[in-house]
Amino acid sequence: MVAMGASVAPSMRAQRKMRIHSSTGLAREAQRCYASSPPSLGDAMTKTLIASLALLAAQPVLADVIVFQGARLIDGSGKAPLENAVIVVDGGRIAAVGPARKVQIPEGARQIDLKGRTVMPGIINAHGHVGLVAGGKNSADAYTRENVLAQLAQYEQYGVTAVLTLGLNRDLVYDVRDEQRRGALGGASLFTAGRGIGVPDGAPPVPVAPDQVYRPKTVEEAIADVRETASHHPDFLKLWVDDVYGKFPKMQPAIFHAAIEEAHKNGVKVASHVFYLEDAKELVRDGVDALAHSVRDQAVDAALIDQMKQRGTFYVSTFTVDESAFRFADEPALLDDPFLAGALAPEVIQQFRSAEYRQKVAADPNLPKIRSALANGMHNLKALHDAGVHIAFGTDSGANPARIAGWAEHRELEMMVAAGLKPMQAIVAATRGSAQMLGAADRGTLEKGKRADFLVLAGNPLDDIRNTRKLVAIWHGGREVKPRVPPAAGATASAPR
Repeated sequence: MVAMGASVAPSMRAQRKMRIHSSTGLAREAQRCYASSPPSLGDAMTKTLIASLALLAAQPVLADVIVFQGARLIDGSGKAPLENAVIVVDGGRIAAVGPARKVQIPEGARQIDLKGRTVMPGIINAHGHVGLVAGGKNSADAYTRENVLAQLAQYEQYGVTAVLTLGLNRDLVYDVRDEQRRGALGGASLFTAGRGIGVPDGAPPVPVAPDQVYRPKTVEEAIADVRETASHHPDFLKLWVDDVYGKFPKMQPAIFHAAIEEAHKNGVKVASHVFYLEDAKELVRDGVDALAHSVRDQAVDAALIDQMKQRGTFYVSTFTVDESAFRFADEPALLDDPFLAGALAPEVIQQFRSAEYRQKVAADPNLPKIRSALANGMHNLKALHDAGVHIAFGTDSGANPARIAGWAEHRELEMMVAAGLKPMQAIVAATRGSAQMLGAADRGTLEKGKRADFLVLAGNPLDDIRNTRKLVAIWHGGREVKPRVPPAAGATASAPR
C-alpha cells in the first residue's frame, strides 16, 4: 500500500513520544523519591535504579514497533498476493503495509525476517461454541470460566483469532468478553450471542443447564427473552429452526418472526440455525441477518438467492458439522495426524479409536440422511457463492467432542475448496467475510489501521489450502502466540474429499 507518513491516531511518532515521556517521568519520579528518602534505604541500589531509568528515558522506546519483512502477503481482500511484503506493527495495529520498496522501516524497530513464509489474516469463526465439552463429553457442568478460557486459548493456538460463540452460553460469557476487550485476558477474541432461543423439548438437543438457552412457549415469552438478551449487548442473537430429521418439534414462524423483529428494534443482529430450504426462505423474508448452517434438504433456488442478495444476508456453510457425525469412524487413521491429535483430549482419541464408536456410528438410522445433507450443502455453497451471496465462515466447533475447536476450521477450509471455491475465495470468506458479518471493521484484512491479527505459514495456501495447517506463528493484536502443533508435525493431512 503506501509508505508511512499519514498518521494512524495516535501516530507512531506520537506513540513514541508518549513512551519516551513516560520513561522520562518515571526517572524524574525516582529522583524525587531518592531526594526525599533517608540513607537507610540503600544509596547504592537507589542510584543504580535512577541511572538505569535515566538511560531508558534517553533512548527511543520502540519495543511495541515490529517490522515483518519478506513474506508473501495474502491480505484477505481477495487481491493477488503481494511478494516481498513489509508489515509495520505498532501497539498491536498495522501502521504500514505494502511492498518493501514503498514502506519506510522505523529506526530502532524490532525486525523479523519472514522470507519464504506466507502471511494471511487470522481465521474468524462466525459460528463456534465454548464451554460445552469437558472430559470428552457434553455436560451442563462444562460451562465454567476456566473451561471457556482454555477453549479460547485452543482456538487461538490453531490460528483462529476470533470466534462468535453462537448460543448455549452462560451469562459469564459477557464478563469474559468484556474483560478480554479491556486487555485483561488472552485467547481468541470473543464475540457472543449469549444464550440463544430454542424450542421447548426441541432444538438444540444438547445437555445444557436452563441458564444456557431460552425455550419460549409463546410470542410474549420470546420477546421478553430477546429483551433480556439485548440488555447484555450481545454481538448476535441465535435462533434454532430445525426438527433434527423429524425427531423434535420445530420453532413456529410466529416465534422467530417476533424474535427477529424485537432483536432488530434493540439493535441486535440475528443468526439462525437452519436445515430446510423453506425455513431459510421464511427466515430471510423476516430479516434474519445470517443463516448459520447450510441449506441441506435440497438445492437452493433462485427465490432464496434473490432474497439473500437483496437483503445482504450472510451464509455460513459449517460442513464439518455433518462430516463430524461419521468421518472419524470412517477414517480412524486420521487420529494419527498430530495436527488433529493435538486438539483432542486423550479420552476422545480413545473413544474414536474404539470398535464400539464405529458400531454406534454405523447403526445410526440417520447416517444416510446426514451424508446426503452434506452433499446438498456443498452444492449449495458453490451456487450461492457464484450468485454473489455474502459468504462468511463457521464450523459449529466446540458443540460436541467430534466438532473440534481449532482443527475443524482448517478442515472447513479444505471442504469449501472441495465444494468448488478457489483457495483465495475460501480464505476471504474465513477472514473478511466473517469480519463483515460480525460488523468488526477492525479486523479481517491486513490493512493500515487494522488489528495485527495474522498467521505466518510455512506453505502457500493458494497452492494447497491444507497449508493453513503449517502454522509457524500466530500474531494476535501484535502479540505472538505459539501454535499448538508446529508445522513439521502438522504438515500432513488427508486430501479434500
